[in-house]
Amino acid sequence: MFFQKEIETMKRPEIEALQLERLRRMVDYCYNNVPFYQERLSKAGITSGDKIKVLSDIQYIPFTTKDDIRDNYPFGLMAVPMKDIVRIHASSGTTGKPTVGVYTKADIDRWSDFVARIVTAAGVTAEDIIQISFGYGLFTGALGLHFGLEKVGATVIPASSGNSEKQLMMLRDFGVTGLVATPSYALYLGELVRESGYPKEAYGKLRHGILGSEGCTEEMRQRIEENLGINVTDNYGMTELTGPGVSGECEYRCGLHFAEDAFLPEIIDQDTLEHKAPGEAGELVVTTLMREGMPVLRYRTKDITRLNYEPCRCGRTHVRMDKVMGRTDDMLIIKGVNVFPSQIESVLVATEKVGPHYQLVVRKKNYMDNLEVKVELIDASLLESFGELEKVQRTIHDRLKSVLGLETKVTLVEPKSLERFQGKAKRVLDLRNQPEER
Repeated sequence: MFFQKEIETMKRPEIEALQLERLRRMVDYCYNNVPFYQERLSKAGITSGDKIKVLSDIQYIPFTTKDDIRDNYPFGLMAVPMKDIVRIHASSGTTGKPTVGVYTKADIDRWSDFVARIVTAAGVTAEDIIQISFGYGLFTGALGLHFGLEKVGATVIPASSGNSEKQLMMLRDFGVTGLVATPSYALYLGELVRESGYPKEAYGKLRHGILGSEGCTEEMRQRIEENLGINVTDNYGMTELTGPGVSGECEYRCGLHFAEDAFLPEIIDQDTLEHKAPGEAGELVVTTLMREGMPVLRYRTKDITRLNYEPCRCGRTHVRMDKVMGRTDDMLIIKGVNVFPSQIESVLVATEKVGPHYQLVVRKKNYMDNLEVKVELIDASLLESFGELEKVQRTIHDRLKSVLGLETKVTLVEPKSLERFQGKAKRVLDLRNQPEER
C-alpha cells in the first residue's frame, strides 16, 4: 500500500534531480531569511543556491549542530514572521535548553503527509483504530502521529501516557488494532497484559505496533511482539527535522524508507567529517528541503546508521536507513572502549531467565571506569539458588565480554525492582563525577 505512490516510487535520477532543485532553493531561502545561515554561508562562500552545481557540492555547506540550535533559542533560526507560525513544539530539554521547532500551516500539512506515508507502509488503513500512548504536549511524537493517522482515515484514540490500567481497558474495550508508544512502554504494557487477569484474546484485535522516540533492538522488538501479539515497525524523526515521519519501515522491515523529496540524508565519519561510501556506517546528517518555519542545513543528528540505495521489494525507491545502531552522545567510553547501550540490550534480551529491563551504572573505582549491568530475574526463586544464579551471571558476563571486549560487573536483581518508563527510557546512571569507590 502507498499513500503517495507517485512520489514514493520515483526513479533514482528523478529523486536526485528534485533534491538538487530543492537544495538550491533551500540555500537561497536560508540565506535570505535566517541571519545565522546568512553569516555561515557567507563565510563558506556560498551566497546563492547557484553555487551548488551537483548534489555532492553539499559538502561545502557548513554543518548545523544541536548547540547551534540551542545558542539561537528560542526563535533565532526562524525563517518567517511569528504571525505565519501556527504551532510550536520543543524537545524535553533534559540536557540544557530545549530544542524548539516552529511550523507554518504548510509545514503541518506536509508533516502529516510524511507520517501518513510511514503508517501506510506499516499496514495501517482507514479500518484501523490506533491508540496513541505518547505524551501529548510539546513533544512532536503524539501530535505528529495523530495528524498523519487521521490523514489516512484511521480512528485515533489520544490516550496520552500514564494511567496504564486505563490504557489496558481501552485496548480491550475500544477494539484497538494498533498501538503508538515508546518501545519501553510497549514492553511494560505487555507485562501488564500477561498479569491483567484477562485472557490474551481480550486484546486479540491488536495488530500494529508503531513504536518510536527511542531505540529498539531486534531482540527487544521480538519480546514486545510476543507479549502483545503485534507486528512492530520502527519510525524515525526528531524535533530538529520536523518530528516523526522522516523515515519509517514497510511490511518487509528491511530498513526505514526516507522521505527523500523532503529530507536529504548523508553519512559522514563523525571524527573526520568526511563523506562515507554508500553502505558504510557513520553519523547521519540531514538537510530539510521543504520546511518553511525553521529549516536546517546539514544537521548532525549524532545517530549512527547506514544508507541503502537499492529499491525495496515493497516498490518504494527512496533510500532506506538501517535502524539506528546508537547515538554518539549515548555512547559510553569505558576504559577506552566505545559502548552503546543497544549492544548490552541485545545480549540481555536474548538471555534466558532474565527480563528485558536493565540499568547501566558507571562508577570510578581505583581511578578506573567500571560498568555495572543490573538486570531483573524473571523468577525470584532463582535468588535462592546460588549455583544457578552464578551460572546466569557468568553467561551474561561472558557474552558481554565477547560483544564489548570489556569486563563488566553483572548484578541480578528481583523481578520488577527496576524502574519502568512511560516515555523515553533512562537506563544509564553515570556516577563518575561522584567520589570513587575504594
